[in-house]
Amino acid sequence: MTLHGPIAGRRIGVGTLLAWFRRVRPVALPLVLGALIVWIWHFSIRSLHLPEVVLPAPDSVLGVTTANFLFLLTHGLYTVREACAALLASIIIGLVLATMLSASRHVYDGVFPNLILLELVPKIALAPLFIIWFGNGDTSRIVFGIFLSFFPIVLATTAGLRATDLSAIRLCQSLRATKWQIFFQVQFPYALPYIFSGVKIGSTMAMIGVIVAEFINGNRGLGYLIMFAASNMATALMFAATFLLCVFGVLLYVCVALVEKLVALRYALPKA
Repeated sequence: MTLHGPIAGRRIGVGTLLAWFRRVRPVALPLVLGALIVWIWHFSIRSLHLPEVVLPAPDSVLGVTTANFLFLLTHGLYTVREACAALLASIIIGLVLATMLSASRHVYDGVFPNLILLELVPKIALAPLFIIWFGNGDTSRIVFGIFLSFFPIVLATTAGLRATDLSAIRLCQSLRATKWQIFFQVQFPYALPYIFSGVKIGSTMAMIGVIVAEFINGNRGLGYLIMFAASNMATALMFAATFLLCVFGVLLYVCVALVEKLVALRYALPKA
C-alpha cells in the first residue's frame, strides 16, 4: 500500500512514513506535549480570570522575554559558566575517585558507604555552610554545584569499571598486559557508556546546585534574577528567567549527549 506524496508526485510507502515518524518522534512528541501544556495554561487563565501576579499568560511571559532578552541572556550565560565549571570539576573528581574505588576492594569497602551517607544528607540545608567556608563569590556556588553533581558520576563510573567482562581482563592478563594497559584499553572504554550516563545526570545536578547557591548568595545569574523577580512580584519576569533556565539546562544535557554520540561512533561502544 502506498500514498501519493505532495512533492513532485512522489509515492511514499507506509513503511517509509513509519520510519520517518520513528526518527522525528523523540523531538516531535515533546514539542506537541509542550504546545498542549501552553494551550491548557492559556485557556485556564482566560477561563478562571487569574490575576497576572498569580499566573501570567504565556503571551505576557513571551513579551517580557523578548523585551528583556539581552538582560536575561547576560544572567543566563553567567549561570551556565558556573554550571559548566562545576560539571567539569565533577567529571575529574568523579573519574579519579571511581578509579580508586574500582582499583582496590579495601578502598571501596571503606569509602563507598561514606559516599552513600553523604548523598543522603539534605544538601540544600548545607548550602549556607558553603558560603561560610568559601565566601560570597563564584567559588562557593561552583563548589556547591560540584557537591550536588559529582556523586552520580562516581556511582556510574564505578559501576562501569566493575562491570567489565572478566574474560577480557583475563585474556589481557594472559598476554602480560599491565594494570594500566588493562584499565585504559579495556576497563575505561567499557565503562564509557556508564560514565556518560552519570555525566548527563550530573549536568542537571550541576545546574541545580548553582541555581540554589544563587538563590542564597547570588548577585547575578538566573537564580538571583528569579529571587529578585519573586521579591518584587514580577511574576512574568520570574517565569521568563525560569524558562531560559530550562533552555540552558536542556542545551547542556544535549551537548553531553552529542559528545556521547561522537565517542560511540569512534569506539563502537555498547549501551550501558
